[in-house]
Amino acid sequence: MHHPTHHRPDDPTEHAAPTPAADSDAFPEQFARTRRFSLGVPRQFTVSPDGRRVLFVRTGSGRDPVGRLWQYQDGREHLLADPARLVGPGPEDVPEEERLRRERARDRSTGVTGYAADAAARVVVFALSGALWAVRTDGGAPFPVPAAGPAVDPRPSPDGRYVAYVSGRGLHVTRLDGSGGGRQLARAEGPDVSYGLAEFVAAESMGRSRGYWWAPDSRRLLVARVDTSPVARRHLSDPADPSRPPRVIRYPSAGTANAEVTAHLVTVDGDRTEVAWDRAAYEYLTAAGWDAHGPYLAVQSRDQRVLRTLAVDPATGATALRHERTDPAWVELVPGTPARTAAGALVVPEDDGGTRHLAVGGRRVTPAGLQLREVLGIEGERVLFTASEEPEETHVWRYAPGAGCRRLSSDPGVWTGTGRGGTTVLTGRTPHGPETRVVRDGAPAPQPGGAIASLAEEPLVTPRPLHLSLGERQVRAQLHFPSGHRPGAGKLPVLLDPYGGPGTQLAVRGRGWTGCVSQWFAEQGFAVLVADGRGTPGRGPAWEKAVHGDQLWPALEDQVDAVRAAAARFGDLDLSRVAIRGWSFGGFLAAAAVLHRPDVFHAAVAGAPPTDQRLYDTHWKERFLGHPEEHPEHYARSSLAGHGALLRRPLMLVHGLADDNVAVAHTLRFSAELLAAGRPHTVLPLPGATHLPADDAVNANLLRVQRDFLRDALPAPQDGPVGP
Repeated sequence: MHHPTHHRPDDPTEHAAPTPAADSDAFPEQFARTRRFSLGVPRQFTVSPDGRRVLFVRTGSGRDPVGRLWQYQDGREHLLADPARLVGPGPEDVPEEERLRRERARDRSTGVTGYAADAAARVVVFALSGALWAVRTDGGAPFPVPAAGPAVDPRPSPDGRYVAYVSGRGLHVTRLDGSGGGRQLARAEGPDVSYGLAEFVAAESMGRSRGYWWAPDSRRLLVARVDTSPVARRHLSDPADPSRPPRVIRYPSAGTANAEVTAHLVTVDGDRTEVAWDRAAYEYLTAAGWDAHGPYLAVQSRDQRVLRTLAVDPATGATALRHERTDPAWVELVPGTPARTAAGALVVPEDDGGTRHLAVGGRRVTPAGLQLREVLGIEGERVLFTASEEPEETHVWRYAPGAGCRRLSSDPGVWTGTGRGGTTVLTGRTPHGPETRVVRDGAPAPQPGGAIASLAEEPLVTPRPLHLSLGERQVRAQLHFPSGHRPGAGKLPVLLDPYGGPGTQLAVRGRGWTGCVSQWFAEQGFAVLVADGRGTPGRGPAWEKAVHGDQLWPALEDQVDAVRAAAARFGDLDLSRVAIRGWSFGGFLAAAAVLHRPDVFHAAVAGAPPTDQRLYDTHWKERFLGHPEEHPEHYARSSLAGHGALLRRPLMLVHGLADDNVAVAHTLRFSAELLAAGRPHTVLPLPGATHLPADDAVNANLLRVQRDFLRDALPAPQDGPVGP
């Protein structure tokens, strides 16, 4: 096991030169134009069965947003599809369903943003502006495939003869060679029905982005049908353009009706059989698939305390229980599970106190303290997965019967990967930045090659964090000082820069965009502290579920403990000048900090904060707080709404007016409450912006606006703390 180092910078920046002021000044524009340094980073890897070829997507450079399809073989990269050559350089005409898919995935690239391959990785299909395209990886140019309309999520059959896709909310199939025309396998019976698409809560909160799955025989498919007619409507308008009508979306707020989701077995000839399970007791379809042992589903109860794995009879649609997980708080969904090995051994997680284990065939195969994060794939009886020995790092592991578990990634970082045919692609965030390695038979591939290049820009501001374990609970944290600061040179105002909520860690040993932003704020004269408190992942089930019934106070207490412990260790932190900023859950946490702990926090910027937990979606919010009719006290305790009169500190609320995840109503209603209570505050609306603003100028200047607000809002150094 690896043990945490309590106080040292990441190796590449341990002796880094100070960041020049000019570079710091230009950083916001770089941050925006690189789409948070995501452009140019290779992603979405597929390995061929023989392990010789790797497919992936990468944009043309760190400034180019257009995704291209590539193949890596024998140490060389080969361009398979370039959208500029296929459809020209004009603007995209993206179907609404594809726009929503990208929004759920927070994908800000264009061009080839996703693809799917057949079982041999010889045929690859993708959509460009709704047009269906295919390319063969053994040579030849990409070619268009006739489709019934704008295509979304195209996927070839395992044998490569057919392509299925969604168009007009219906599922279609066509032959790859275009012969025989196409067929509509499932037609939407009304405007609220769709086939083959993931519903909102599946894509946003469950991690299920797909809505159909091919059978290995390429003759049948398992298809999700979604009926959103029971779901409440929301109307998203653009106040900056009052001539545009509002957009109507279906959004299931906590305690309200969900979409009705059913599953169907469909043949390529159009025959259909509905899958039967107790949907009244298990209304969530969290995962599905079809392997050599047949189709299967994972279904979850509304209270999320029971998760069942069901085997599906491909002839009748009848289901049989194969596994059940229960938990008195909630059953955590682990990506890639359930799954089955070639012999049929079920691969699932098992929680036991402080550890989330990997279980194969009913037996735990990982030791105590190794936290399962994701199952990446199964080949034969071997299972590829990610796990954390220490929460600041995530590594790729392989389990094989008789050999046990072996760690494949070695360097510090947050690693993931995929593997097949004796080849593993390891990709991750390291202290140096993004890195992708191709490993063959347990050793780096011979040169030339062994790595797939990242074309991402190097940040103008280099994070140089101190990694810390703070307070009684050993909260993992990072502390960023200005590059020119020397200990004892003077007191610095403190800026907490957390997310602090479920599903996301920031204090990790891997350079990401959040660390670059934290360092930029440090270059503006702050000591910036990033802490992952209770409720964040990577430290086991008990740590995650410490927020059950209360998403505010444990998270807030850990931020308070972290800043006090950091100040006790580093005398240059000025606790009379403490600010906090954050987005989404981090925005909620920032606003809660100045509301409830004005003795500690003196100013806050809250971006897209969910101020009223009842307005958030069913699956995400009921997981932590239960049903609002059964546990109204959980929602009252965990909401900012109703507590606005407590505000005594400067607070800026920032929100995109087109946010379909955390609706702008959260901020507008809370602002009205603050105004009614006579509490001054600032509201910055972002016209046209969704939950992740896309406009480059907005993203660049939003950093400066926050900096200037916090500088002005904090008390002067000589004044000390401001009274309540």
